[in-house]
Amino acid sequence: MALIVQKYGGTSMGSAERIRNVARRVARWKAQGHQLVVVVSAMSGETNRLIALAKDVSPQPDARELDVMVSTGEQVTIALLAMALKDIGIDARSYTGGQVKVLTDSTHTKARILHIDDANMRRDLDRGTVVIVAGFQGVDENGNITTLGRGGSDTSGVALAAALGADECQIYTDVDGVYTTDPRIVPEARKLERVTFEEMLEMASLGSKVLQIRSVEFAGKYKVKLRVLSSLEEEGQETSGTLITFEEDKNMEQPIISGIAFNRDEAKLTVLGVPDRPGIAYQILGPIAENNIDVDMIIQNVGHDGTTDFSFTVNRGDFARTKKLLEEQIQPHVGARAIEGDSKICKVSAVGVGMRSHPGVASKMFRTLAEEGINIQMISTSEIKISVVVDEKYLELAVRVLHRAFGLDQA
Repeated sequence: MALIVQKYGGTSMGSAERIRNVARRVARWKAQGHQLVVVVSAMSGETNRLIALAKDVSPQPDARELDVMVSTGEQVTIALLAMALKDIGIDARSYTGGQVKVLTDSTHTKARILHIDDANMRRDLDRGTVVIVAGFQGVDENGNITTLGRGGSDTSGVALAAALGADECQIYTDVDGVYTTDPRIVPEARKLERVTFEEMLEMASLGSKVLQIRSVEFAGKYKVKLRVLSSLEEEGQETSGTLITFEEDKNMEQPIISGIAFNRDEAKLTVLGVPDRPGIAYQILGPIAENNIDVDMIIQNVGHDGTTDFSFTVNRGDFARTKKLLEEQIQPHVGARAIEGDSKICKVSAVGVGMRSHPGVASKMFRTLAEEGINIQMISTSEIKISVVVDEKYLELAVRVLHRAFGLDQA
């Protein structure tokens, strides 16, 4: 018998029939003797509907009241799933984040978890009850409802698994695992049986939508074993999904590259002709950070005649705001010659812990792109990742040729 935390996303909870399917799946695990804690999201599209409704009333809704409102989506699904389980003879009890209690800080709409009280859940588990918890939400020390931000239900599931010392946290979604790349771009993409936390963290940060990055960070910190599975597979057709685990768990040598990740939501800005002096990077990026704009890749060119060019990337949704900030505040302050921007770029990355012990990965990647006439605008590397910025029109071609070049289409 194992203690298992299962998380079901909005697609899995998207209709009464899908909720009944989740109930039957949970019942099968329960019949095997396992203790179950089930974390659920709101129905697909419900959170967006609630946010749109709030903005119809107020263009800039109060953050505390917005959290009160959007948290109701999960309150509906926990109750419906408990009803569905009881209807097939399984004892179940639903909890909001506040009832658990999931204690967070007071940063409304993007709170961080501080502590989880597991007493109520353990009491129910010991009685053989399936515990159902609303994902995405908690309460602060003053009892105010808080939410964890987009994808927060994944984080809720992993955090509960860590607090309970669960044997495994299963993330059920609309895909049956982690693939070597997006099968919609490369039909030959293969599902990975295992991937390390390091690789999954890089993939999540690079745009893979399978898992929310905070949940992977949480799992790595607390050593929670994760498994990605599909909730849409027919009964009896389920696969074992993808296990996200630690490198030391594997006895065989890692492949050089595990996957090709990409992100379309990128934009590049270049500050031309800034003085080449100490502190110039801070003068440019400091105000951007103060405006809560995340910067990704950064390049500062070699200086000539006392000046240099400074390039960086941001999320495409922040492009216009960042460019305006540069032109109106930063350019006059630092004495830059001009500001250039490009919102039609993308980032393509090769990820794999195996590249630590295999030289030549970067040269192979660059050669493969060059042979297709794809110009590299920026490069960023880590121990297990090489990322390049290229023109957006080359995204699919770049992903396909790199996937093939590194043999990821071969079993």
